[in-house]
Amino acid sequence: MKEALFYDRVKGQGAGVKCELCPHNCLISDGKRGICGVRENQGGTLYSLVYGKVISSAIDPIEKKPLFHFLPGSKSYSIATVGCNLRCDFCQNYAISQMPREELTILGDDQTPEEIVKAALKNNCQSISYTYTEPTIYFEFAYDCAKQAKAKGLKNIFVTNGFTSPPPIEMIGPYLDAANVDLKSFSDDYYRKYCGARLEPVLAAIKLYRKLNIWLELTTLIIPGLNDSDRELNDIATWIKKELGDEVPWHVSAFRPTYKMLDRPSTPAKTLIKAREIGLAAGLKYVYSGNIPISGSEDTICGNCKKIVISRSVFSVEKNNVKDGKCGFCGEKVSGVWS
Repeated sequence: MKEALFYDRVKGQGAGVKCELCPHNCLISDGKRGICGVRENQGGTLYSLVYGKVISSAIDPIEKKPLFHFLPGSKSYSIATVGCNLRCDFCQNYAISQMPREELTILGDDQTPEEIVKAALKNNCQSISYTYTEPTIYFEFAYDCAKQAKAKGLKNIFVTNGFTSPPPIEMIGPYLDAANVDLKSFSDDYYRKYCGARLEPVLAAIKLYRKLNIWLELTTLIIPGLNDSDRELNDIATWIKKELGDEVPWHVSAFRPTYKMLDRPSTPAKTLIKAREIGLAAGLKYVYSGNIPISGSEDTICGNCKKIVISRSVFSVEKNNVKDGKCGFCGEKVSGVWS
């Protein structure tokens, strides 16, 4: 165990503490845990129960995060602990994300930040991704890994639900190079009903990542009948352009029935095609579809000459014509981190 960051003792509450890592701001009595199930109050001191407890690690293509404008074609060493501060009914990784709450169990192999960095370098990865579950809930471990990774020339990436309070983002900001944030819906009711969260803190976190000059891409899982209306998709695309800029990539991904959401059909290809068209019509430069093979939907197109500058297929780069951050055909800038 490791003492947690971002908490305060609550006056008049005996040994009670208030966790300030995420917007839940859990009030935790002595001997109890927060909503995430991995931060426990012991006698007025809040501890992380997952520091160094790695439940999953893998060498992934960066495109799987998904990040399409950040070191394309590179490998990222990906890690996770158990736990999450959301409870999405459609979670693809529920077996590990919900384990502390549903099974009251914390599993994982003990590893140090030094070992994580060493493994990334040994496997010729250019970055470490904190992913699979929610990196916010293992912030202390991710932060220590990120500092050491940066010192060794590695990049750091958060794949996150965005339900994080501003101070932790600001603290890790100098060591974080990229983030893919799940913008699950543009409805607060959706967040409350299906995720156990709220929309506004996610929007605020997304804007903070952008303000801190961390390379940002967004992903929306399109679920039939819940967040696939033309209006909502247009609202998301319009917000991205207005608040973040037209160069921020937006990934629209297909849903498949899982976990507690088995009553919905899989997302048809035509819905992703529509979502991509809506994003482009709203003025976004880079909109991609995922989880369903659709010809050309993962290619990066130059905004000027309209030629394909990066062609992709199933998490792999087939051709890359970006030269020094510019289109290799006409010289137009292509937004991203390329080296």
